[in-house]
Amino acid sequence: MLEPNLRRPLLNTEIRRRGIYLLPNLFTTAALFAGFYAIVMAMNQRFDNAAVAIFVAMILDTLDGRVARLTHTQSAFGAEYDSLSDMVCFGAAPALVIYEWALKDLGRFGWIAAFVYCAGAALRLARFNTNIEVVDKRFFQGLPSPAAAALVAGFLWLASDNKIPVDDYGVPWVAAFLTLYAGLTMVSNVPFYSFKDINLRRSVPFTVILVIVLCFILISTDPPIVLFLLFVAYGLSGYVYWLWKKRRPRDAARLQ
Repeated sequence: MLEPNLRRPLLNTEIRRRGIYLLPNLFTTAALFAGFYAIVMAMNQRFDNAAVAIFVAMILDTLDGRVARLTHTQSAFGAEYDSLSDMVCFGAAPALVIYEWALKDLGRFGWIAAFVYCAGAALRLARFNTNIEVVDKRFFQGLPSPAAAALVAGFLWLASDNKIPVDDYGVPWVAAFLTLYAGLTMVSNVPFYSFKDINLRRSVPFTVILVIVLCFILISTDPPIVLFLLFVAYGLSGYVYWLWKKRRPRDAARLQ
């Protein structure tokens, strides 16, 4: 007689895990709309709006996961929906936007560079979904797709905001290099810090709040330049950490 009562909570848990929750999926849908909007703006030659839309999608993509964890509304549907949204926002959208803006003038090399980025984003997301229980939570395996999208869109936003002509200063070649770099780094094994071990509920010193305020002030002075430099630094940080980690055993061997 006790066996059915013991099974009932497990059944409710199973239903809850497979359910569809409105709040986190609203953020995912908003991010998907921002990625679609970026593509539409690129088709209408509004490249600055397209770049900003990709950054908006980045913010919304960060929020949907945190909202789901804070409200305990994680679900299998939400995970799959978020992955498909990421492919549009940080895979297809940046590749199409950067191609329409600069890479189409490079002919065959231009669309190949855009495809390398798009394929790299798809492979990176597929690997992330299959290795989510295996890799170290503190580090991403390869450059995360939102950071890769910010690297590509940030250069576009920087050039557009500073009125740099696309056909001058070798801008298409710089855009092609960044696109290839982001696409290939996404599928690399280079570790990038994930910031997932930061506990937002823990008390912090007053200086930490002061640093955060100063960061917001710095970004507000010139968002295109500051954000682009920040993501360039992050895009290089993985290789710096990888080289440092690779060199440390050699230094230990020399000391011995």
